[in-house]
Amino acid sequence: MGYLTTHILDTTKGVAAAGVKIHLYQHSADGQRQLIHSTVSNNDGRCDQPLLQADSFSVGVYELEFGIDEYFADSLEDSDNNKPTAPSFLNTVIIRFGINDENAHYHIPLLVSPYSYSTYRGS
Repeated sequence: MGYLTTHILDTTKGVAAAGVKIHLYQHSADGQRQLIHSTVSNNDGRCDQPLLQADSFSVGVYELEFGIDEYFADSLEDSDNNKPTAPSFLNTVIIRFGINDENAHYHIPLLVSPYSYSTYRGS
């Protein structure tokens, strides 16, 4: 059986991005999306368990949604614990991808800064 994992790295600080809210959606044939899993990244920027696995892991179109704005707002607090009041450049990072092999490991890393992000199919 295949499974889905992710890893979030804060390229500004060169550290794992802990505390990022993650939502996983599955798209139906008619384009509707359904929330199938929510979690928060751990101190290593990963999830404690696969986002999708076993019988839930199937061919289809999915979206990973990362709450990057909240992560950077929390990490940019000043010495008085004041968060920035202006909206961040990046809000929610959404990665839409397809699964076409139910026996494969799909790993989707997210490398992110307050002004850019990059992703790829990892191993």
